Amino acid sequence: MAKYDKSDIERRMAGAVESLKGDLSGLRTGRANTALLDPVTVDVYGSIMPLNQVATVNAPEPRMLAVQVWDKANTTAVEKGIARANLGLNPMTDGQTIRLPLPDLTEERRKELAKLAGQYSENAKIAIRNVRRDAMEALKEDEKKKEISEDDRKRLEDEVQKLTDKYVAEADTAAEAKEKEILSQ
Repeated sequence: MAKYDKSDIERRMAGAVESLKGDLSGLRTGRANTALLDPVTVDVYGSIMPLNQVATVNAPEPRMLAVQVWDKANTTAVEKGIARANLGLNPMTDGQTIRLPLPDLTEERRKELAKLAGQYSENAKIAIRNVRRDAMEALKEDEKKKEISEDDRKRLEDEVQKLTDKYVAEADTAAEAKEKEILSQ
């Protein structure tokens, strides 16, 4: 049985792009985005939990996030979790609601964030190229075992390269859009 599996290769490349999109959504722009708080964890009930399991996050205004804590006893823990995440936000508590005004981004900070978006993109492209390398090695091995012909190997290598180009372009597009969003505030 051949080791080459196109659907697995495509799934892994798409996974790299999805991971990139998740990383990019966590980068702060000038606008409030609830995904900004996705990396926040809270120490409650004797364990570390994601913020979204103890509170609701929404963006009532373009430059404000609001965290509605479900259990009043956890409000201080949520506040500490947000501060620990080091997002540069200053929580203001009002009962069970924590308001997080988003400060203006300095030009220098915008450039740093845009650079970080580029680094995330490069990491995703490296992951995609690693999947391509694995696929190419599998094809050569299949040919060596006489499971596929040389012509089939070349045709399938072209297919793998087209998939690689497609997913690298998706990664570039996602990063460029995020960089543009960060720099155009």
